[in-house]
Parts: sequence; C-alpha cells; structure tokens
Amino acid sequence: MVNIIGNLNSFRFCGDMLHVVAIIILLRYIWKAQSVNGISGKSRILFALVYTTRYLDLFSVISVYNTILKVIYIITSYVTLYLIYIKLRYTYDRSNDTFRAEILIMSASVLALFVNHELSLSEFCWTFSIYLESVAILPQFFMIIKNGEAEGMIGYYLFAMGSYRALYIMNWMYRYKIEDFMTL
Repeated sequence: MVNIIGNLNSFRFCGDMLHVVAIIILLRYIWKAQSVNGISGKSRILFALVYTTRYLDLFSVISVYNTILKVIYIITSYVTLYLIYIKLRYTYDRSNDTFRAEILIMSASVLALFVNHELSLSEFCWTFSIYLESVAILPQFFMIIKNGEAEGMIGYYLFAMGSYRALYIMNWMYRYKIEDFMTL
C-alpha cells in the first residue's frame, strides 16, 4: 500500500483539513449567495500571493499529499479572486475594503530579505510567504470592524482559518519537542 500523506503528525493533518474546510466554506458562501459582500478582496489577494510564492516548488518537490494541497490552495485562491473582481464584482464592497495591504507586502518583503536562512530567490519567496500569511487575514478583520459585523458563513470561515493556524502552531511545537526540529 502506498502512503500518500507521508510522515505527518496529527496536528498538521488536521490543520490542513481545516484549511480545506475553510476554503470550502468560503466558496460555498459565495456560490450560494452569488455575492462576495463581506469578503475582503485584499485579503484574498494576499493569500493568493502567499500560495504563489510559497509553492514555486510545485513541480520540483513531489509528494502526492503536498502537491494536491498546493494545487487546491493556488487554484481556489485565483478562483476566489476571479469571483470577487470579475464575475461578482458588482457585489464587492470596495468602499469598506480599505486596509493598506501594500504595507503588509512591503513589511513581509523587508523581513524576508533580512531574516531568512540563505539569500536566494526561492528562500526569499518562501520566507516572504510565511511572513505574509501571518498577517494576510488582517484586511478581512479590518473590513468586519468597519462593517460592524460578519456574515454568519464569513464567521465560520474565519473560525476555520484560525483553527487551522492554531493547529499548525501545535504542529511546530510537536515537531520541536518530538523531532527536535526548529526553523525560522
């Protein structure tokens, strides 16, 4: 029997599955409502940038499990952007999506340039994606604050995204304790 998920601990696997669930919740909300009202396009741009820069190794590092997830993250990011900025643009609340996302991009770029393992393009992109992902949800939170509330499904999406990140933190703690693995 072929092991397609490799050597994963439960925290990472559950985190990955929650991430996929979060994406499904978001896309289901958009599909059912035929609206992107309440969704920050800027947050979705940041996440698309995160996955594009992180997974430049898509065709060079082959793991069935990781490759499937990478493809899901990249494709769904761009599908969401298509829905927000093209297909359902008339429902996009541009007036409340005003967070200065370029500040996050510039900050992540500067950090990635100076705080990384080595100075190479692939390392810069990967490190940039890690820093940017840690703040990519901020425009969504800012939009919710400006609106005064979140749609029910948007709240579920945010809960699933937060839970995914919490499980990844537990994954890192587990790997540090059990595998003696630590990285920047």
